[in-house]
Amino acid sequence: MEQTAIAIGALREAARLLERAQESSRRATALRKAAAVLADLDPARAAELTASGQWQSLPGIGETSAGIIVAAVAGRESPYLAKLRPRGPLVDPEPALRGLLRGDLHTHTDASDGSVPLAEMVEAAAALGHSYLAVTDHSPRLRVANGLSVARLEAQLAAIADLNRSAPLRVLTGIEVDILTDGRLDQRDDLLRRLDVVVASVHSDLRMPAEAMTLRMVAAVANPRVDVLGHCTGRLVAGERGTRPQSAFDAEVVFEACRQFGVAVEINSRPERCDPPDDLLALAAEIGCDFAIDTDSHAPGQLEFLSYGAARAEAAGIGADRILNTLDVDALLTRTRG
Repeated sequence: MEQTAIAIGALREAARLLERAQESSRRATALRKAAAVLADLDPARAAELTASGQWQSLPGIGETSAGIIVAAVAGRESPYLAKLRPRGPLVDPEPALRGLLRGDLHTHTDASDGSVPLAEMVEAAAALGHSYLAVTDHSPRLRVANGLSVARLEAQLAAIADLNRSAPLRVLTGIEVDILTDGRLDQRDDLLRRLDVVVASVHSDLRMPAEAMTLRMVAAVANPRVDVLGHCTGRLVAGERGTRPQSAFDAEVVFEACRQFGVAVEINSRPERCDPPDDLLALAAEIGCDFAIDTDSHAPGQLEFLSYGAARAEAAGIGADRILNTLDVDALLTRTRG
């Protein structure tokens, strides 16, 4: 039913705008669940509820969701959705570098700890004008993030292959692989070899001594399967998870390893990470590293955070020729799979 489809779109749009504005993830999740409830309705029940307006009789539909639905099926925009609509770009003025970014190399779906299925993330990225999107769900030992086992990752690769037959952009296979305490990567080498993009990140034992952390990170960077060093300090500066200090390591040694082994340093665009911090970003630039401006998105609305990373790169004087995701997809894959 067309009216129900419009209501589903309105609910998802409200969730996306909440995510973009870094508002409550709980509210965004509730709106997405309401959209899923509508998607499961049979046409007769949807027609009945459209006529009666009793949307709150459905489980998972609250007052806010019902208001969005009632307005949508009547061909109007709800006041709640209108209030969420942005009045300008995330960064004003929009950094020129943002327009040169062709895609995102670090994103998550609900296969690990993201909020939506693969197809919905791809649809949102295409709407932003991306020409490619790397799906980099977590690796198996990160159980708190529902990391993908070998079997689940292989299933995702098959799903991406199917999706690429009709997707509005190129979906790249990938992983955010955990760097284990000894520097090994948390996935089989033969499987990593099959992927388009490998982001390697530290997620555990973040407070280990600086010397050990340096050796751990350099060992990962030296692995020929690694393309990007993700959120290198692991810090959190704001957000629902609270704050966390940055890890201690010899940044000059780690960034020199990145330069020598051709691993891009990630400029993680999530506002709660803003990683690496300004002094380390300047150091990596001075050493001669290449970079990847990524959102580390866990929800569609966060895909727009590329603007934050682009602004930081511009402020640090990092040119487009040193940003991995300014490359077209063929040049990118030559770099990452070469």
